[in-house]
Amino acid sequence: MADKALLNSGPLVIFDCDGVLVDSEPLSVRVLVEALNRHGIDMAEEEAYQRFLGRSLATMRQVMDEEYDFHTGPEFLETLRLDLYDLFKTDLQPIDGIAETLDALALLNLPRCVASSSQPERIRLSLSITGILDKLEPHIFSASMVKNGKPAPDLFLHAAEQMGIAPANCIVIEDSPAGIEAAQRAGMSVFAFTGGSHACVPGYRERIDELAPDLIFDAMPDLLHLVKNHMEGRGGKSSQRAV
Repeated sequence: MADKALLNSGPLVIFDCDGVLVDSEPLSVRVLVEALNRHGIDMAEEEAYQRFLGRSLATMRQVMDEEYDFHTGPEFLETLRLDLYDLFKTDLQPIDGIAETLDALALLNLPRCVASSSQPERIRLSLSITGILDKLEPHIFSASMVKNGKPAPDLFLHAAEQMGIAPANCIVIEDSPAGIEAAQRAGMSVFAFTGGSHACVPGYRERIDELAPDLIFDAMPDLLHLVKNHMEGRGGKSSQRAV
């Protein structure tokens, strides 16, 4: 854990992974829905987005068990994992402009990390395939490291503690309602990124607006000046759109 003396430094920029660093959400939902359909679970992609966007594997398993009476055992999960990784290796792309944005933040000497609902193996695979792993390693945190996944604040608080930054000095970059709520409950500023290809899903933008994040933006290269404005005290606390 970082030196407690650093707790007033910052800001720390905390990135979600799926839908923020890599454009993975449509691929993940497609693989999940196809797997469920093969097992007789009739779930449309729109419903999968609403139920699982930004949430952990443990949450997905709980929902399937309690609401669909379907136990996602080891065989199902392993097949799901292999199918998803195969698709990632051929189709996964980084979010436009993310590499340049990370480099620009590094030039400002701003601490950065990843806090994702995905498993550590999947996070690192995604970042490796898209060529940005070395820009974020070793500061990668997974929901598997805490008791409660998003929308609980546990993961973001864990990341801030490990990085030695007070929650009030953190800016979370999130694309999911669950992640936005988690950041707010952690007492952190949250910028909602709506530039992923899943942003066109019906009702998605309305759900983001309802949560009133500090700021909403859809072009990753804009993040640098948005963070600068925030550091200078011009970001304000009312929800803004930078689109």
